Amino acid sequence: MKWIVTPLVVLVLVLQYNVWVGPGSMADVNRLSSAIQAQQDQNEKLKERNAALKAEVSDLKQGLEAIEERARSELGMIQRGETFFQIIHE
Repeated sequence: MKWIVTPLVVLVLVLQYNVWVGPGSMADVNRLSSAIQAQQDQNEKLKERNAALKAEVSDLKQGLEAIEERARSELGMIQRGETFFQIIHE
């Protein structure tokens, strides 16, 4: 009877080692869960950025108002017949 119990106890200890310390252990599961959550958060931020960029590209393809606004704000361009006034705040 003793010769059956000893291998079973050893087997249980080996299996418990794998559950708590070895590959696929609870520590690995917790680490991977937090890594998955961090990646999902980053993916959500990137999805929002991509949606904003897609909307801007669509707006630039379809409307001249967006192109005009961008030319005015980023390049300082004006239309013919307009007068440019620069106000300097001191």
